[in-house]
Amino acid sequence: MNTRNSSIKGKAYEYACVLALQEIIAPIRSIELEQNESLRIAKSRYENDIASEEKSEMLLSAKAGIETIIEMEPKIIEDGKDTLTVCIQPDNVAEQAGDIRDILVIRRNIKWEIGISVKHNHAALKHSRLSQNIDFGEKWFGVSCSQDYFDEIKPIFSKLADWKNNKKLWRDLDSKEDNVYVPLLTAFANEFRRLNDANDIVDYLIKYLLGSNGNDYYKIIHRRNFTTIMPFNMSGSLNQATATNQPKIHIPTVSLPTKIIDLDFKDGFKNTLVLTMDNGWQISFRIHNASSRVEPSLKFDTQLIGQPADLFYIDREW
Repeated sequence: MNTRNSSIKGKAYEYACVLALQEIIAPIRSIELEQNESLRIAKSRYENDIASEEKSEMLLSAKAGIETIIEMEPKIIEDGKDTLTVCIQPDNVAEQAGDIRDILVIRRNIKWEIGISVKHNHAALKHSRLSQNIDFGEKWFGVSCSQDYFDEIKPIFSKLADWKNNKKLWRDLDSKEDNVYVPLLTAFANEFRRLNDANDIVDYLIKYLLGSNGNDYYKIIHRRNFTTIMPFNMSGSLNQATATNQPKIHIPTVSLPTKIIDLDFKDGFKNTLVLTMDNGWQISFRIHNASSRVEPSLKFDTQLIGQPADLFYIDREW
């Protein structure tokens, strides 16, 4: 699936989740949709860019996800004589504030909200880029990378810039792994270790990669014939009871990592690093080109490949 098609489906699935919230909750209590540009775009994608059969599948998937979240969040359907507000957040909130929650479910009179990150057929963590000018240390941890790092990566990105000017395609390059991926990832790993040795970066790292910005949230992932629901209950704010009802599904508070154990190449791979931390956390960083044409920047596909037992997921068929 190309990037544009993936974006369209992602926006459409956001609207399917909003529809699911509305259809499930409206018969029980008052609900309003916050009218903004994000809602308009998601609605347009769902109504105009998705085939009828796929729309039906998205709505079934969204309902399975929302019904499961309600089992964990009884405050959603508690009739508090107030109005439940559903809001799709602007995309720039993720970039500017580090908050990847796509949908907020809010009860303003009791100062309560939960967030939902919506994914269409993938479970990647926050995507990040590397380029000659991107200071990943400042962006991820608030600590600047060294000049040695920038000096080490400059020849790599200068070469990519030349290839771009010559309209090269990635498939035309010989040994892109050895000439680009390996030296770039080596420089990245060395600088990451240096930053970790000199600073306490684990807490900042996990908040950045999970996209939480300190907020707990749920992730709903649309898959073929089933929906995956993952609660990220890092600070214990999810899963609150009402005055009369306990959650039907209990969510423990997640055991966060406290130290970095290792960062090295994945065995047998020249384009992937694996970060190992304590408490069962393991994250892979696969570097790749997001376009068929050579560009002077590269993107990380970041996946959670090891997790503590208290960070669980639920699969619901539909």
